[in-house]
Amino acid sequence: MTDKTHHYEVRTRWTGETGAGTATYRGFERAHDIEADGRPALQGSADSAFRGDPGRWNPELFLVAALSECHMLSYLALAPAAGVNVLGYTDTASGSMVTHATASGEFTEVVLRPHVTVAEEAMAGAAAELHKKANEKCFIARSVNFPVRHEPTITVADSD
Repeated sequence: MTDKTHHYEVRTRWTGETGAGTATYRGFERAHDIEADGRPALQGSADSAFRGDPGRWNPELFLVAALSECHMLSYLALAPAAGVNVLGYTDTASGSMVTHATASGEFTEVVLRPHVTVAEEAMAGAAAELHKKANEKCFIARSVNFPVRHEPTITVADSD
């Protein structure tokens, strides 16, 4: 397979102008819409710690969600070849970010906690090992400069 370049385009439109622009730090809202052709708009804001609307998605949540979603999709794509029949998958992911006095900051890690349900007990070992391979394949995890850890749980579906 040859290398192939993929392009992604979104539009971010600030909707928080309250009449005075950004004349003062507290005088504007951080509200914005994120749009892509053929998709519903996502309502974003800053984190509430940074004067944002807690009822909207923020970039930090989007980053954690992107890592969780990418890992899941990589895992599910690899499962058939590994002989793992996945019947259920949920993840409760969390990220840690540090901010500095200079108003900068960075993520220090993201922890994924996937809970995978497999069809048979014999698949449990391979299902657990598959997380390492999925992390190596996930485009988003390969692109970040902080650790993405995994704390998976594997269960076997009821065989009643």
